[in-house]
Amino acid sequence: MFKPHKLSILLLLLPLLLAFRPSPLAPQADLLVYTDALVAGWEDWSWNITADYTNTSPVHGGAASLAVTFIEAWDGLQLGYHGAQLDVSDYDIFRFYIHGGASGGQQVTLQLGSIEQVIVPIANTWTQVDISLLPLGNPRSIYKIVWFNNTANPQSIFYLDDIAVVDSGLPTPTPPAPGQGPALSVDAASDQHAISPYIYGMNFASEELAADLDLPVRRWGGNSTSRYNWQNDTTNTGSDWYFENVPEDTDAAGLFIDQDRRTGTKTLLTVPLIGWVAKHRPAGHPYDCGFSIEKYGAQQDADWSWDPDCGNGVLTNNTPITGNDPTDTSVAITSSFVAGWVDHLTDEYGTADQGGVMFYDLDNEPMLWNSTHRDVHPDPASYDELRDQTWDYAAAIKAADPSAQTLGPVVWGWCAYFYSAVDGCGVGSDYQTHGNTYFVPWYLQQMKVYQDTHSVRILDFLDVHYYPQAGGVALSSAGNTATQELRLRSTRALWDPTYEDESWIADVAEGPYVRVIPRMKEWVAANYPGTKLAITEYNWGALDHINGALAQADVLGIFGREGLDLATLWGPPEADEPGAFAFRMYLNYDGAGNAFGETSVHAASADQEQLAIYAARRGSDGALTMIIINKTAAPLTSDLALSNFIWTGWAHFYRYSAAYLTAIVRNADQPVSAAGFTATYPANSITLVVIPNPTPPPPAVMYLPVIIERP
Repeated sequence: MFKPHKLSILLLLLPLLLAFRPSPLAPQADLLVYTDALVAGWEDWSWNITADYTNTSPVHGGAASLAVTFIEAWDGLQLGYHGAQLDVSDYDIFRFYIHGGASGGQQVTLQLGSIEQVIVPIANTWTQVDISLLPLGNPRSIYKIVWFNNTANPQSIFYLDDIAVVDSGLPTPTPPAPGQGPALSVDAASDQHAISPYIYGMNFASEELAADLDLPVRRWGGNSTSRYNWQNDTTNTGSDWYFENVPEDTDAAGLFIDQDRRTGTKTLLTVPLIGWVAKHRPAGHPYDCGFSIEKYGAQQDADWSWDPDCGNGVLTNNTPITGNDPTDTSVAITSSFVAGWVDHLTDEYGTADQGGVMFYDLDNEPMLWNSTHRDVHPDPASYDELRDQTWDYAAAIKAADPSAQTLGPVVWGWCAYFYSAVDGCGVGSDYQTHGNTYFVPWYLQQMKVYQDTHSVRILDFLDVHYYPQAGGVALSSAGNTATQELRLRSTRALWDPTYEDESWIADVAEGPYVRVIPRMKEWVAANYPGTKLAITEYNWGALDHINGALAQADVLGIFGREGLDLATLWGPPEADEPGAFAFRMYLNYDGAGNAFGETSVHAASADQEQLAIYAARRGSDGALTMIIINKTAAPLTSDLALSNFIWTGWAHFYRYSAAYLTAIVRNADQPVSAAGFTATYPANSITLVVIPNPTPPPPAVMYLPVIIERP
């Protein structure tokens, strides 16, 4: 569950507005959510709370109210509409009544799509709360409502009643007329290069979503995979959850691979290089844990809900525990453990070139081991340790399956590109004793040394993680307008040499100019040519919101244009969330398996921050495909100049936008001349233009809009 930041927005002065409204139209009947009970269609999706839907006192109206108690930090009452979107285009207010009980004073944040509003303080009497729905755009829809405990503490009981979506009768603002957008151009014969299908991957995507997208690659990754023991199907959660040994499903890795085989997806499996794996599969609680309170003393925090003897490894005086016994949870391993696993997988599924596991990640974020797995690896990882472990373990994988592809060093982000964990995030002894060479270039040099010495390539992909570090962007909710604009700007860090990063990265190493993909390609070319490039964890946040979908579509376009070889999104969206539709625009825009092209061609925008554009030729039919992303809150009309693709017929337009969040809509076809075309791109939208292969030209047919729904 995400933990959003706090955002305060003033409540609307609706009584004042209503007093001076002009001759109102007859308002629509309210759309009820709760009145004495949840209305049909609405469900309770809450977490870590107690809720009584039949409370009899106090009551605002009718016979009952909804009593809510936040029993933990960061918990919430969440009401969902059957996992679908409820059209509220004819309504402009979300209204509810709230009562703080005997004392009041609770702090609650309401989350409704892109709207986050702090309701504080809550009075000890019934109070009407009206929140404008207009920021959701028009058409607009909602599918979940959250009253969120955005604090680190439990809170006392409060009450809700008469929850509804309301038409105030005020006139709806007229949408702005289209503005002049930046000039666009596409040259179908310039800058041609293949787009790797593996850039459209995810970590742990659901089978429903993987099947719908025809997902090309799926990663088994993250902190817990560093200590997964394939022999007993147990992992250790590390600092993510009190360093506990947690049993996985029987043959969890096999089940993961089985799903991938059902959906035609290649598997990227993380193997441990840390030197330890979980030793014991507990039958139930209590679980083994790295910092037992009984053994090591009282600690700052513990797993009070499940295993109260499992502490967080920090004494009550804020001193980290040192000198603990790693065998409390784990057993030491060598590369033979991983080689045995690969042997097992090839016996079960065949080698990589026979359809077995194709990709192996060489552990996960090793420069954080002394934090995430400090119960077994308290010392920071050094240049030499990562080289030696890679030489040993990667060679063992290649010996077990020469056709497998390996990825390393799987570092967490900016600091780890340049320095080891010994040095942290700046120049230190490890850097200085290795020729004042940044870590990633040095690592690549060492992999080339191995190949030159042994005539075997043991590293196929340079693998790094990248999360934008600007506040409120990665792994976050949409946020306010400033945050949403920042999210859309910050994708430039992947490529733009003129973009100055808007975070602490600006002050470290070669900041502020991040340009992740070109930088890594330059390091590869200089130090180990032929190595491919992967980003196996990234996330620009807000995947449940149109703003996150716009950013995700932009990122996928950048990956293809810049020639990235593999990428897997961390924290994938649900199948019905906007972020999933960003992927569909590239992988299955019409529900029939048709996709964006596989050969990138030159595409340019006079202002990429207003309209971003990406283009590609499709091999199956020769069509020219373009993705145009309007990152602004206003419709924009732009001319597109077309070169080296002569077609004087109709182009097909498919669109996903804030106006319709539950489907990709096929709009009317538009004419294309030899010089190009002019089109209008709605606010906050992703448009896919498909221009058919001019030889032979299909008949010019005007299609009516078609809504491409998914179950």
